[in-house]
Amino acid sequence: MSRYFIVLSSILLCLLDAFSSRAQLTELDTNPINGYAPKQTFIVGNVTVEGGRFLDTAVIKTIFGIFPGQKVQLPQDERIAKGMKAVWGQGLLEELEINVTRIYTDTVDLKIVMKERPKFSYYSIIGATKTEKAEIQEKLNKAFSGTRIVSEAMKREIQERVKLYYIDKGYGKAEITVSEHEDNAKKDNSVGIHISINKGPKVRINQINIIGNEQVTDFRLKSKMKGTKEKARLSLYPAYSYSLYGNEPVTFRQYLNETGYLYPTKTLEYLDPYFRYNIFSSSKFDPKKYEQDKLSLINYYNVIGFRDASIEKDTVYDAENNNLNIDIKLSEGKKYYFGDITWSGNTRYSDSVLNMVLGIRRGDVYNRELLDSKLGMVPSMDGSVDLGTLYLDQGYLFFRATAHETSIVGDTINFRIDIIEGAEARIKRIIIKGNNKTNDHVLRRELYTKPGNVFSRSDVFRSIRQLSQLGYIDPATINPVPKTNPSDNTVDIIYNVDEKPSDQIEFQAGYGGGIGFTGTAGLTLNNFSLRNIFKKSEWNPIPMGDGQSLALRWQSNGLWFNSVNMSFTEPWLGGKKPIGLTVGLVYTRFAEGVYGQTMDPNASYIRNYGANVVLSKRLKWPDNSFVAAFGVNYQNYFLKDYTRLAFGDGFSNGTSNNLNFLINFGRNTIDNPIYPRSGSNISLNIKFTPPYSLMGSNSDYSDKTLAEKFKWIEYYKVRFDVDWYQQLKGDFVLRVAGKLGYLGYYNETIGQSPFERFQLGGDGMTGYNFFIGRDVISQRGYDVYKSDASIFNKYTIELRYPFSLNPSSTIYGLAFFESGNAWNSFSEYNPFRLNRAVGLGIRMRLPMFGLLGFDYGFGFDAHVPGSKFSQSAKFTFMLGREPD
Repeated sequence: MSRYFIVLSSILLCLLDAFSSRAQLTELDTNPINGYAPKQTFIVGNVTVEGGRFLDTAVIKTIFGIFPGQKVQLPQDERIAKGMKAVWGQGLLEELEINVTRIYTDTVDLKIVMKERPKFSYYSIIGATKTEKAEIQEKLNKAFSGTRIVSEAMKREIQERVKLYYIDKGYGKAEITVSEHEDNAKKDNSVGIHISINKGPKVRINQINIIGNEQVTDFRLKSKMKGTKEKARLSLYPAYSYSLYGNEPVTFRQYLNETGYLYPTKTLEYLDPYFRYNIFSSSKFDPKKYEQDKLSLINYYNVIGFRDASIEKDTVYDAENNNLNIDIKLSEGKKYYFGDITWSGNTRYSDSVLNMVLGIRRGDVYNRELLDSKLGMVPSMDGSVDLGTLYLDQGYLFFRATAHETSIVGDTINFRIDIIEGAEARIKRIIIKGNNKTNDHVLRRELYTKPGNVFSRSDVFRSIRQLSQLGYIDPATINPVPKTNPSDNTVDIIYNVDEKPSDQIEFQAGYGGGIGFTGTAGLTLNNFSLRNIFKKSEWNPIPMGDGQSLALRWQSNGLWFNSVNMSFTEPWLGGKKPIGLTVGLVYTRFAEGVYGQTMDPNASYIRNYGANVVLSKRLKWPDNSFVAAFGVNYQNYFLKDYTRLAFGDGFSNGTSNNLNFLINFGRNTIDNPIYPRSGSNISLNIKFTPPYSLMGSNSDYSDKTLAEKFKWIEYYKVRFDVDWYQQLKGDFVLRVAGKLGYLGYYNETIGQSPFERFQLGGDGMTGYNFFIGRDVISQRGYDVYKSDASIFNKYTIELRYPFSLNPSSTIYGLAFFESGNAWNSFSEYNPFRLNRAVGLGIRMRLPMFGLLGFDYGFGFDAHVPGSKFSQSAKFTFMLGREPD
């Protein structure tokens, strides 16, 4: 806008001209008062619009709001200024002014003079690849969605966004020109935005020279610059390391004299001019990341005691081959230590208790970040104890702890920590936002924060973990916001959540001659609502929102294999207590001798049907992370000339009944079920049948047939599983897991059961094993063991790193070391004789498909000397779930 005010000069000139040339007009006193003409009242005669080519002038007049017959004061009137703001606020004009065209005795005519802004029509991008054009256009469409008017500010922002796009791709010297051209096809003041791009060469960081660092090596400091990295290098000639601020490269003699070979960082620093292993790090220069990295350098110095550290100056300049050099001159200052720490204002806890929780003693290296975290200024969900936990878990929501430096004596800093405890706060209201499908009560029942309870930060963190484990709430977006009410010492907690898709559907079908229909159809609903199933209004497309799980699955390989499964879980039976109910039904038929032995599916097969009911309850002791489950399961097996059971002398015909009872104790403190960073999952599972053979008068079954021995299967089975997660540096996560299993029997004359055994090795895909009760335990790098077993051990160590934690596509990679083995009796058992494997893998969790995974493992103990490496390595694939 070139003129955003009433042009006083135009009005005054018009007044003077009118008074001097028209005798019929009343003479006005135009002598200025304080530099302005005196105000006089006029009646508006006419309002006209000039410069409106495509806009509706009647609409402009309406927005202006000054109409014929109204009174105005000239030369200044607040209503005219307000009308101009209203017209200008529409964003449709480039220039706007109000002029007085004629003045009669007490009447004035006004003219709205304007220049319209052009309308946006299209983007024209020159100098970019087809992919780049599509990406740029997508970014601009998102940034300017709904924008239809072109302005200089819009063109400047387009230029900046495209520039940043190419900087991110490594083209730091890209030149972007933005102009507008009339769209002759539309004839309605529309213009196209022409974006001309000259990418230039890619710009990489050749060298980072750090000067002034005597206490910390270059290598250590460069590792703290996460977004600013030098390009990889492997050369017999040292990199050009001249610095504008002067520097002295480390000589080989200095390296030896200072025993640098004993320190990995000094060794890497000496090798840096010749060898840099930044293979997986981008060496693009990003100005924003560079500014953040400079702050990271100073923060690191502060952490190790150098509170006065600063960057005196730095510069970025061109180097050879279109690269950049960065020179940074540091001032480290001296190293400081904590001195005496005194307390003020604490009445709830004594100084000794606070000192114990603080954990900082006189002589410790000064670390402001550590001090702030111990004061509770940086909340943590890893279970660590700080002052914030101490007070906030007892309801002191208004608690504040502020550290003041009282004196500095040499290199020692003394502190006084002022405590404001405040009053105990109670929870007044719980508000949940963002749950569009899930009913409020489903989320509220998972919360440990209840109205009327004393506020506890640990309860808030536990509530976050419970919501995360539901499966249909995005853990990354759960954001509890406390809203305090100091007037009555209460607090409202607002839980902001985002729902994520967690349901799965699968369908596949085919037909083959002599085989019949084949296919798979499955539906898994993780937020189902059974009570609304007969309410037509709730079908959108399926009744949802009550947190129940329903799974239906049919699978067929024609005449040879058919399976139907159904399960339903109500996590809060009755809705008042965390008592879960799970009901399941199964039918399976598997024919032997496919393709070769016999083509009659009724000649040799196994069939089973069964049902199970499990009740689970969340416990309060030893803590509220424990869960107990009790269940009963019945399976009926019928075998006809079925030899694949491969047990004993050949149990291949007969009927077996498997009535077993389940007892399970578990404790789960994992922070996120999709990508855990901390916590553990421990489970003890005991399954047993009644000892039928010991209940009668004759317990000697040695003369019984296998069909008689196994008519009512008897056994006891114990499984112990543990998974432990710990976040390491950055986003790296360590997983340590162990699995142990044992299958025992009651009667020596019957021996081990042919069902419920352990199958170790392979990819862990259950196949037909699941319906004969086998626990299928994967072992990467090895084929399925030749025989099943009654004892197994398996241990796993994984190092994980996430590539994407987006809820719609969580992707992470892993490196693993795994060992395990299986035995058939305690006489064979040797816990130190394990089959070892190492390898790499990747996991992807996608909506509607669940888990997709790939592993490539090398089995050390499967390798035969002289054989090819590939013969001892196995590629495994997983779908839907992580195998045991």
